[in-house]
Amino acid sequence: MRGGQHAPVDTVVFDLDGTLVDSVYQHVLAWQAAFRDVGLRVSGAAVHHSIGMGGDRLVSQVAGTAVERAVGDEVRRAHDHHFRDLLSQVHETKGASDLLERLGSSHQLVLASSGSQETTEALLSVVDAASALDVVVSGSEVEHSKPAPDLIRLAMRSVRAEHAIVIGDSVWDARAAQACAVPAVGLLCGGIDETSLREAGAGSIYLDPAALLEQLGTSPLGAT
Repeated sequence: MRGGQHAPVDTVVFDLDGTLVDSVYQHVLAWQAAFRDVGLRVSGAAVHHSIGMGGDRLVSQVAGTAVERAVGDEVRRAHDHHFRDLLSQVHETKGASDLLERLGSSHQLVLASSGSQETTEALLSVVDAASALDVVVSGSEVEHSKPAPDLIRLAMRSVRAEHAIVIGDSVWDARAAQACAVPAVGLLCGGIDETSLREAGAGSIYLDPAALLEQLGTSPLGAT
């Protein structure tokens, strides 16, 4: 750091669901259907607030550790089945490709998604500028998903990042970034409110990728 200025950001770590693709509510429906398959009813709000952490954590977060032990794997398999049926409804968030193309000209771009490799690849197929991403890291590659720091750390190591920033829509993204001592930008397009994102550690908040791109010059990425 020199003259009170932070070193320029060289790497942007993106979340996927709710950040680059508008898939949060399809996930909510798929998880609710999966729980119904095993005879359980769960709150849509509880599921929504858990989207962004991996399936390895979500079942116990929503329904408790006893359900996880009894039918956790079954619920995860059912979610994947139901979610595949909803994939045709998913599209990229407003401005996602434009933001990737703009940042890709000046930064290393890494995707860090808690989802499985198969689901991550399927969702990226709806993002026109997905090729701007230098590396894609999925939940299949780490032992612990967000809010654990594993995904962010792996994403940063994959491109030898020196100064990174995380862009995500959930409190789990912000907490994972905080655990890595990396600043986080929060987006509202995943349906989580600004107060929750700020309390989780997001320093700046924007409506969606289009709004971040429009205000890029005054954002934490503006100096670069």
